[in-house]
Amino acid sequence: MTSPTDVLHAAAKHMEDRASTYDTLGGERSMEKTVRMFNALLDGDRFMTTEQGWMFMALLKIVRSQQGDFKLDNYEDLAAYAALAAEAAYVTNPTGPESGATKVDGPRTTR
Repeated sequence: MTSPTDVLHAAAKHMEDRASTYDTLGGERSMEKTVRMFNALLDGDRFMTTEQGWMFMALLKIVRSQQGDFKLDNYEDLAAYAALAAEAAYVTNPTGPESGATKVDGPRTTR
């Protein structure tokens, strides 16, 4: 049986592997560019943030996990996307005792 820790370690390994294949040694960084391109398609009607892009991918993995045969990869990717969404949210709107910032009500928006 796979433990939650095993899933998280596998998710981290996937991010490292994909970073060396597609992005930078600093990690997975394709979402910001993807969101900019998606926003260009919307032609100013609405905008998606990088955080929302990762949340979209997490939802995709949740849906896929409910279709077809069990694939552990769906859950590993879901964990990775959640971590990437958290990073994007923190960069956009850092809060918490370690940051010295305070939370601002309302949606996060970046372009």
